[in-house]
Amino acid sequence: MSAAARPPMPLAVTAPLPADVRVSFEFFPPKTEQMEQSLWACVQRLATLQPAFVSVTYGAGGSTRERTHATVVRIREETALEPAAHLTCVAATRDDVDEVARHYWQAGIRHIVALRGDPPEGASRYLPHPGGYAYAADLVAGLKRIADFRISVAAYPETHPEAMSARADLDNLKRKLDAGASQAITQFFFDVERFFRFRDRAAAAGIDVPLVPGILPVTNFNQVRRFAGLCGASVPRWMGELFDGLDGDAETRRLVAASLACDQCRALYAGGVRQFHFYTLNRADLAYAICHVLGVRPPRSAAAEPVQAAGSGV
Repeated sequence: MSAAARPPMPLAVTAPLPADVRVSFEFFPPKTEQMEQSLWACVQRLATLQPAFVSVTYGAGGSTRERTHATVVRIREETALEPAAHLTCVAATRDDVDEVARHYWQAGIRHIVALRGDPPEGASRYLPHPGGYAYAADLVAGLKRIADFRISVAAYPETHPEAMSARADLDNLKRKLDAGASQAITQFFFDVERFFRFRDRAAAAGIDVPLVPGILPVTNFNQVRRFAGLCGASVPRWMGELFDGLDGDAETRRLVAASLACDQCRALYAGGVRQFHFYTLNRADLAYAICHVLGVRPPRSAAAEPVQAAGSGV
């Protein structure tokens, strides 16, 4: 095919290397010593990219409260990273949650990711704890009464599965922001047009804070399909076709995953996105590679040092 006859490349592919991207990373607290070693190898590698912040998740029903606290405080004390602690409303009174928040503030933690939280294991649906914060907007307001935390909240480009409607879901997001949150991090998604439509609807509803897309690199397609079913995220048919026949080929799955996530991020960048939040699953390799493509790289002195990859992706 001649150059004249060749169709133009998509903007996301032909655009210059970005120079104005900020990233953040999410980790989960380790359950074993081996997992802790893997987590810290991941933290150390991604720290070279100088992220805006890193967050640590909070298990359903507060099941990882102590491990989350220990991980966040260690990041604060042993690295130059800005840690953000997840905090939920589930299975705790207001006094319990307030005490955790005060401990975070005393430990130098200034950023909270405030969430309603998932039902405890064995529960079929969420029920507010008697005497607790009922929903995320209540939690945000409570945290602001305790200290001047920077607060991030969740947003759902494809609508929260328990919301009565897309409009009701946007109204709930606005309540969280009006209560004191300063940005929203989205649930993962794979269709960038759904994010852009959500961004447009949010702007029309008067929401003008940063809406940071949550990016989940996919190598275990069946696992991600289960995750998506729980949180209401759609999985395009073409995505399943990309991973078809690769169940026993982890290396090729990682290559496909990296290509897919890079395309997603470049398309989002072409649409005006400048902040990205990566769900790392405590693995550094894919997030690191995607950031490289986005122009987010270590200072040359750090890049020159040999780095051992932390994990092989999930």
